[in-house]
Amino acid sequence: MKWHSRQIDEIVHAAGILLALPHILEQGECVQSVSLAAGNTGRGFDLCTNRRIAEFTFINWQGGAEVIRQNKIFKDFFFLAEDESPKKKELYTIGTELPRQFFESGRGIASILKGNKKLGDAFREKYADRFPSVRDYYNHRKNRVVLRDVAEIVPRFRSR
Repeated sequence: MKWHSRQIDEIVHAAGILLALPHILEQGECVQSVSLAAGNTGRGFDLCTNRRIAEFTFINWQGGAEVIRQNKIFKDFFFLAEDESPKKKELYTIGTELPRQFFESGRGIASILKGNKKLGDAFREKYADRFPSVRDYYNHRKNRVVLRDVAEIVPRFRSR
């Protein structure tokens, strides 16, 4: 059952990016790489163009305790925010209100880092224990990543 669930996630992720691309690419913008698989595929980001890097998260946030979703979106935000390229950095979500509430929350960074070795190592190497909460880190880097509602760009993504 878990395997089948992951396959559905892969299909949703790939279809979502492919449906969004024609709506977000600007005149003269060229795709350099696209990762259509959800999760870690060895590529740096879901989308790299000559002008932007982006991550896509096609999750309908419900509010409340969404630890797995929070961990994933924090990881995506962190790696985008810390990327040194001059390209625009965008994080596409379905809706921005609940993800933004999470980024402005007092949830402890340590609880997020303990579940992901790659993220934990990268974060601690750069910041040690400088930021105790998600809010602290987000306030430090929020101007580097644009949080965008993909459902405003592609209305069929709106939950019903």
